[in-house]
Amino acid sequence: MPEHDTAQRATSEKARPVFVPDFSTEHRRPLILAAAVLASSMGFIDGTVVSIAIPAIRSTLGATLDQATWINNAYMVALSALILTGGAFGDRFGLARVFSLGVGLFLLTSLACALAPTPDTLIAARLAQGVGASLMIPGALAMISRAYPRDVRGRAIGMWAAASGLTTAAGPLIGGLILSTFGEDAWRYIFAINLPLGIVALVLVRRGVVKDARRSGEPIDAIGAALAVAGLGLLAWTLTHLEASNDIRITIVTGIAGAIALTAFILHEGRTPQPMMPLRLFANPAFSAANLATFLLYFGMSAILFFLPMLTVVGWGLSEFKTIFAFGPLSGFIALLSTRFGRLADRRGPGPVIAVGACVVAIGYAVLALVVDGRDFWFGVLPAMGIVGFGMSMVVAPLSTAVMVAAGDGQSGIASGINNAISRIGGLTAVAAMSSVATIAYNLSGGPASFGERAAGDAHTAAMGSAFAAIVWVAAGFAAIAALAAAYGIRRR
Repeated sequence: MPEHDTAQRATSEKARPVFVPDFSTEHRRPLILAAAVLASSMGFIDGTVVSIAIPAIRSTLGATLDQATWINNAYMVALSALILTGGAFGDRFGLARVFSLGVGLFLLTSLACALAPTPDTLIAARLAQGVGASLMIPGALAMISRAYPRDVRGRAIGMWAAASGLTTAAGPLIGGLILSTFGEDAWRYIFAINLPLGIVALVLVRRGVVKDARRSGEPIDAIGAALAVAGLGLLAWTLTHLEASNDIRITIVTGIAGAIALTAFILHEGRTPQPMMPLRLFANPAFSAANLATFLLYFGMSAILFFLPMLTVVGWGLSEFKTIFAFGPLSGFIALLSTRFGRLADRRGPGPVIAVGACVVAIGYAVLALVVDGRDFWFGVLPAMGIVGFGMSMVVAPLSTAVMVAAGDGQSGIASGINNAISRIGGLTAVAAMSSVATIAYNLSGGPASFGERAAGDAHTAAMGSAFAAIVWVAAGFAAIAALAAAYGIRRR
């Protein structure tokens, strides 16, 4: 049937006047891809910019390390738990509609973050921002998967990863420039970076999508969402307070409650007819291995991105603008090379590419841990982050491809939601757990204050370096395990 006849039939169906990616209209695909890139970039920029701004936020709002951790984790708890429901919402009500709703909510809550007067208010705004992101992010990759045929999907996903990396690089650069130029209180303006990107994404998705497929009558797993939020929230609180000896009983009780909630979530998902996280997908070894590698790699990367600015800005006295150059190799290599490695994964299979990339990431982290004592940013930290960035450019697109191929076309929304949830859970647990690791390592090194706190003296700087090195070694070990998971678990069909 000719393409224009198909489009005419689709637009004439008055009973279902809402929109789906028009698979037969090739010229609309770039609009969908661009909207997905911009939405993903907002999520990536937000996480990176917040990491850079944490020292300034702590200084201007008087936030403790615990509150600073929750400025990050409140967003991650909502996003990690509800992103699964966001994927299901997309399949149920239409990817484009739910995607647009998420973008709009994300923009409003970004404005609320910019206006927050206290640390607790900012934490609440970040929690709401995570809800918007949970509707926005899974739809971005799922729309690409639905719009592009399988034979060119790996290339499209590579373009998404490359373009997202390029736009992400601009966000931290602007954020660091604003903080260095206008002072610490200028972190409020950093959240405004999301506004123009979100508005353009909304326009593009309305133009790029003609009709949105949905499965009517399927219920949403509200019980599963509630259990996931409770379990992840309690787990994050427990991991954050592992080093606190004065309330150890509360920490133990909270950890047990979190474990019970997560166990109940898994049991519920195995029994409910419409789960937000279908456990049957994990019966596929490639799907399980790809998600395990995702968790391990994003755990390490999130820990480094969160704690590195505390070391360089507070411990070494560098400016925020100078610090952002440490993130440049990460974003730059992803932007330049993801498309090529996506194509290579299409030809050779994603498993070997991911395995090699994860090994390179592990080497980069090992180098970073070894150069921290030298306090050399340009010839120590920067080259190490360059190795990490090159390795990550090898895994971003192939991981997404491996997950989508393993899940199949019919469950792209759920698969995207699960994979994104796994990556966010990795970031959530990394920041929570490594906060405790940083505190313990700092105290064992004889630090006179606390990790990330402004204090004078070589003892404070040395203790911060030792604590950060402990975090980096954990990230290196996790990357090595990810390489093994990819090599043995993701086999080419």
